[in-house]
Formats: sequence, structure tokens, C-alpha cells
Amino acid sequence: MNKEIDNGVEKQVIKRRLEGVIVSDKMQKTVVVRVTRFKKHPKYLKYYKVSRRFKAHDEENAYKTGDKVFIEETRPTSRDKRWKVVTKIDTALKQEKIEEEQEKLES
Repeated sequence: MNKEIDNGVEKQVIKRRLEGVIVSDKMQKTVVVRVTRFKKHPKYLKYYKVSRRFKAHDEENAYKTGDKVFIEETRPTSRDKRWKVVTKIDTALKQEKIEEEQEKLES
């Protein structure tokens, strides 16, 4: 969560975070991320998959096709890009485990 100060009043800005898979990394500093979610059919009450593709900013061209990543909402960087890649999911999970182990060792 980021904090903004507007006329002396502090506001918290909540940015959306989505999880997806990179399907294209052919552009410079841009990746295409496919985000899949489940939607419920109104009549039959069955869940089905719906996918959507987002263009996300990748400053170092560090992420490749097939990587699972978190993307976060940001200000528009171009006509189509309103998201940025935050981290690779495998890396984030490993980092959380390392932090938990360090806390256990410190206690």
C-alpha cells in the first residue's frame, strides 16, 4: 500500500495485484501476461475459465515466456500499458520462506 498526501491529509492508495503467466516477451520492456479467473454461469451455476491479457512493463527484460508473475496496477506508461511486473512467483515464495526461517532463528 502506498501513501499519498493530498492537502495535508494522508490517503492510502490500494493497488490491484493480479497473478498470471507471461505469454509473450517479444517487445522491448514489455511483456504480455495472461490472467485466468473462474466465472460462474448465471443460469447453470457452473464455473468456467475466463482469460484476459494485459501488457505489463518490464524495465530490465528479466522475465521470459512461461514465468508466473505478479503484476500491479500503475499509472499509464503507454497507450496499452497500465500494469508493471512486480516479481516472479517462485522467487516471492522462496523469499517468504527465507524470512520465516530467519524469524524462527531469531526467536
